[in-house]
Amino acid sequence: MAKDKDKELAVSEKEKKSAKNKESSKTKGGISKWFKDLKLELKKVVWPDKKTVINNSIVVFAAMLGFAAFTFLLDKGFLWLFQFAISGGKS
Repeated sequence: MAKDKDKELAVSEKEKKSAKNKESSKTKGGISKWFKDLKLELKKVVWPDKKTVINNSIVVFAAMLGFAAFTFLLDKGFLWLFQFAISGGKS
């Protein structure tokens, strides 16, 4: 039991030290380090191929048209309803 606690304490001390090192490395380097890190992260990105971009664009465009049509019909329906209510039910 005592050995387990000693191991846990040793691990937590190591974690504290590595956290301090990470904090100090974050503050060193400034803007140039930030751009270098940015470049490294962008290399990790898996960019979609042309076919995927086109398919996703078509889906987004179709959804946009669908929502626009729904909003248009909703607007026309409320307009008709309000005109019907204002006229007193006379069409």
